[in-house]
Amino acid sequence: MIVPPDVEQTIYATHLGRMVCYSPTGPLWQAEHRRQHGDSASSKKPTLVFLHGFGGGSSAYEWSKVYPAFAQDYRVLAPDLIGWGRSDHPQRDYQVEDYIQTILEFLQQVSQQADGEPLAVVASSFTGAIAIRAAIQQPELFRCLIATLPAGLSDFGEDYTQSFFTTLVKTPILDRLLYFTGVANSEGIRSFLNSRQFVKPERIYPEIIEAYLASAKQPNADYAALSFVRGDLCFDLSRYMPDLTTPTAILWGRGAKFTGPELGRKLSQLNPTAIKHYVELHDVGLTPHLELPAVTIGLFRKFLDDLMAEQPSRLQKQQIGEGASS
Repeated sequence: MIVPPDVEQTIYATHLGRMVCYSPTGPLWQAEHRRQHGDSASSKKPTLVFLHGFGGGSSAYEWSKVYPAFAQDYRVLAPDLIGWGRSDHPQRDYQVEDYIQTILEFLQQVSQQADGEPLAVVASSFTGAIAIRAAIQQPELFRCLIATLPAGLSDFGEDYTQSFFTTLVKTPILDRLLYFTGVANSEGIRSFLNSRQFVKPERIYPEIIEAYLASAKQPNADYAALSFVRGDLCFDLSRYMPDLTTPTAILWGRGAKFTGPELGRKLSQLNPTAIKHYVELHDVGLTPHLELPAVTIGLFRKFLDDLMAEQPSRLQKQQIGEGASS
């Protein structure tokens, strides 16, 4: 797998196996005061978690052009989800509850390491929709949420599973053949990225293909990918949006081919109380953070400033209380 320099790996346990997590904590990312005083200087940083989306060869690499930019101000973690990247790949037909539960198990452990403080979470595409459901189930874990193109793929009654391709993928033996011939090779990865994720094919440079291919060729990587493509994981996010209470920002790429911005507008309008920002970005598709990482970083900084102020940390609340009493 391809990771940025001085990024360390840690392991988190879930009921479906180990999740490998990447953190920019090496000397390259440490401020001078942390070099002098050790981990205690960074122990009060808020935690920022990046969750990658689903697709052929997805992994935490998807966020690797973005998350190091936040290392000075946040404790940053970017895991490979179960079934993807370097994390465990159990042989199973995955259901959406598997990912809601394993993500919550991961976030619980991360929050415990941060003395129980809630977390700022960034999540991409389908995982953004899962993160919204996770935040509804356990809002105490979430300080705020940024979701890029969150969609459950069966939103507002759409039936993703009725397409010709998903029908093919539901055919035993043929499904594996399609995966290994159409996805788990360089041309398959390029075609997938070009047709689904990117607006401009010239932005798909060799490193991206190499990183996605390395994940797609992991043993048993086909199980999670095929569960997703078959539609086993899909759900109607519109049914859940009104229940969200976490302060949230949504970024939508106007060039997304299968989940256009009209879907983002409709979903955001279901809960204007929780959705503090809804921004559409021109000239990008499903992964703005890979197509225009610098622009994405700038927008995320703006979102985080506003969203974190909406939900003060426990330490900040304590300081506010002490100030009021004095």
